[in-house]
Amino acid sequence: MALRTRRRHAAVALTALAVCAAAPLGVPVGVGDAQPLYRDARADPDERTRDLLRRMTLDEKIGQMAQIAVVRLQGDCHESGGELSRACLKSVLDDHAVGSVLSGGGMGPPRNTPGDWARMVNGVQKYALDHSRLRVPVLYGVDAVHGHNNVLGATVFPHQIGLAAAWDPTLVRAVADTTARAVAATGMDWNFTPVADLARDRRWGRYYETFGEDPLLAGALAAAAVRGTESAAGAKKVASTVKHLGGYSEPANGHDRVPADVSPRYLQDTLLAPYRTAIHAGAKTVMVNSGALNGVPATASRHLLTTVLRRQWGFTGVTVSDWQDVRALWTKYKVAADYPHAIALAVNAGVDMAMEPYEVREFTEGLRGAVRAGLVSRERIDEAAGRVLRLKFDLGLFERPFVDAERANTEIVGTGRELARRAATASQVLLRNEKHHGKNVLPIGPSARRIVVAGALADDIVDQAGGWTVGWHRVPAGVKLEGTTVLEGIKAAAPDGTRVVHAGNTAQAAREARTADVTVVVVGEKAAAEGEADSPRPELAADQQALVSALRASGRPVVVVVIAGRPLVLGEAAGTDGLLMSWLPGTEGGHAIADVLFGKVNPRGRLPVSWPRRTGNEPLYYQQLPGTNAGAESAHDVAYDFGDGLSYTTYRFDSIALAASSVPAGREVGVTVKVSNTGARDGDLVVPVYVSRPVSDVLAPPRKLVAFARIHLKAGQSDTVRLTVPPSALAVTPGDLDGAGTPRVEQGAYVFTAGERTATLDVTPGEPAGNARP
Repeated sequence: MALRTRRRHAAVALTALAVCAAAPLGVPVGVGDAQPLYRDARADPDERTRDLLRRMTLDEKIGQMAQIAVVRLQGDCHESGGELSRACLKSVLDDHAVGSVLSGGGMGPPRNTPGDWARMVNGVQKYALDHSRLRVPVLYGVDAVHGHNNVLGATVFPHQIGLAAAWDPTLVRAVADTTARAVAATGMDWNFTPVADLARDRRWGRYYETFGEDPLLAGALAAAAVRGTESAAGAKKVASTVKHLGGYSEPANGHDRVPADVSPRYLQDTLLAPYRTAIHAGAKTVMVNSGALNGVPATASRHLLTTVLRRQWGFTGVTVSDWQDVRALWTKYKVAADYPHAIALAVNAGVDMAMEPYEVREFTEGLRGAVRAGLVSRERIDEAAGRVLRLKFDLGLFERPFVDAERANTEIVGTGRELARRAATASQVLLRNEKHHGKNVLPIGPSARRIVVAGALADDIVDQAGGWTVGWHRVPAGVKLEGTTVLEGIKAAAPDGTRVVHAGNTAQAAREARTADVTVVVVGEKAAAEGEADSPRPELAADQQALVSALRASGRPVVVVVIAGRPLVLGEAAGTDGLLMSWLPGTEGGHAIADVLFGKVNPRGRLPVSWPRRTGNEPLYYQQLPGTNAGAESAHDVAYDFGDGLSYTTYRFDSIALAASSVPAGREVGVTVKVSNTGARDGDLVVPVYVSRPVSDVLAPPRKLVAFARIHLKAGQSDTVRLTVPPSALAVTPGDLDGAGTPRVEQGAYVFTAGERTATLDVTPGEPAGNARP
């Protein structure tokens, strides 16, 4: 979701809206009770929805299809922020019966505490209920994309790209569960996460919001996030949002929200795959891509939002547009002559709710006019509004519309820190660990009595947390984010008697490095979000390269720690003794990085993306299709490959075996992989299984991830991992250039690989079509 303007605080104090506890709505009623059916919590949700719809006016139904930003309910009713204003609340919730409110990045209460957030949301909800003829509650949405990141005091987790490096669905689910609990504690019930877009182009500003470049890995982790959010324990439920459907992450020139042109086969088999997996995990809502695909804005694509999402995938939840995207069909894309026609285009395509953060009157009046003009049917209005109401019933909003604001601080402040540290530690990817005087530079041992820490990011919690933290792009100036920087983490972890020297500039760092046992230099990029985070040349800044070069000239060991939302071409900073990719590790990142540097934790992260050798080769991903390439770097030419990552121990893949040497097309494949820890330390090993095709009807990549697992092995231990490969992981869309067929598993040979071990499967005739569906 995009936020187009930064929040401004009110210049004068405004009268606060009084908020008091209200009795729960929807208390179960007896058979002879006169209460309407929709108020009976025991009744079937579909019946409750139908009963409520038949009682609503057209305007009330249209209001359910609109979402507005909370800044329109505060202060001067524009973007001043401040206390909730009765006049503003009336114009939105009373006059237009708006069904949903959201807090974009930086849009919160005047005082940023969990308790104040809860009081603000309760205030919005109370006004909505008190002024709704049928006492219909509102949905309240937020982008809690790495913890409840808008709320000061909440623990900030690593961004999705870092979690992807852990290759651990169980960890992702735990983070989503903890986040959902925090969101619920502030009264919100709709979280705009997970991102199921693929990381394919490092220039794109939202690269770090993804779960990596591989559709199977990204889909598995997005599904885990959905399950963690939807099943989070607690009295209040929270809905997840799979976004941004679909193909958002491969804009034509690498810039955010630039249209994409992709082949139908690539779209269906690769780009849409992780969304499908996440939706099948039980997501209640989907957010639509702001961009255009193959000449059609996603918000206006009936094929995407109805044919694929509803009919093929069976999705029954709510679809919401992204920030002002329905209006953009008229103002930006020019596919509609005016706003009412743009609204009709989006609603008929399949959009149930329009995120219109700043102006709701034009939307509600425009949709009403479109209905009266016959552009949108009343049946479609009932369908869209009914889905929104059904979501509210599913979330228990009619029974539990409020939270106890007095408990919010206790339930949020300080909670999740241990999990955040564990998540940040699991995301660390060790890519280089050279020997110095016959010994690996990492982990840093007790003999290192003098450690120099350099680099502008070494003591910078703002860039360590990344975008979407308290504010939209970053932590706002003047706001203190509690957490542990890399410098603080190293100081806390260093053995007694070890001196840690912080060098603040290049000259001092170069001088101090000459007598250091090891220098740790922390480099990376500045925190930003969306378009501001676009990077046409994603490489380490020249001054940071120069700093690393100066440190290497000392002849002493140098370890580079990269804090960034994407792999950066290192240039002069490449080739140091140690290289640790730390991503955007959040508020506990300093401890996590130190735990790996000093060997308290054995590094377990593996790259979820490809790391380029040089700038200019975009998009970049390991599943690049084969061709008659002749130019240098025209193939998948990387410094570090997808799945790479070192450990402080060593592993061996002993064997791979298949449950059967042949299976009919459309059947799952059983795989067993035997692995061993051949080193002297316990550790976690990622066991990926890839498949390749000696011959295929359509182009197949040299390798494709079809299953993975993580296993803990004690020093010297061997174990066998059992995996199942679903037919969807082997499927491709057959046919010619049009790519119009149904995905299916081709007949023929499939070579399965784990480490250096291989096994061959023969796929025989099976189901003729549609056999790829999960």
